[in-house]
Amino acid sequence: MMSETVVTMDGSSNNASNNPRQVPTVKTEPGQPNPLASIRLNVPYFKSIPGILKLVQLFFGIICMSCASPARLGATHWFLFVAVTAFIATLLWCFIYFLSIREALKLPINWILSELLNTGAFAVLYMIAFIAQLSAWSAIHHGASSNIAAGVFGIFNTLAYAAGAYFLYVEWKSSNTQ
Repeated sequence: MMSETVVTMDGSSNNASNNPRQVPTVKTEPGQPNPLASIRLNVPYFKSIPGILKLVQLFFGIICMSCASPARLGATHWFLFVAVTAFIATLLWCFIYFLSIREALKLPINWILSELLNTGAFAVLYMIAFIAQLSAWSAIHHGASSNIAAGVFGIFNTLAYAAGAYFLYVEWKSSNTQ
């Protein structure tokens, strides 16, 4: 049976459970492993080329979202949809790498292939989105400057996602040959 020890603010222990100043401590039984014990911060990943590319993708994604909003045309709605979903997915991948969740979960998932498919899909979607954005706003002269800038930064982000997909493909190929 698990016991709960309560420590008050002054450091003394007390077993009374109705005191609001008490901070509960949780004890695990010796036979149960802690699933969060293997989560650690992985800052050196963001000094590698794939990590730097993820940070560049996030930076360009913020610029794309801020320049294209509010959406006034249908093409900009599509552009913002791609920019926001790519930003959220890339942010999730950053958390996965930053917290070393891949190593902590030990699931039978091909992480490199799933990230390759994700990054490659966003490279293609960004390409379609920046073409739609630039073609829709190229004929409009009033208030188009920020939307044109969003399309240009969409080109930069397409290149960043394509480079990320390339490095993931090389890593996936080298892991499959072993």
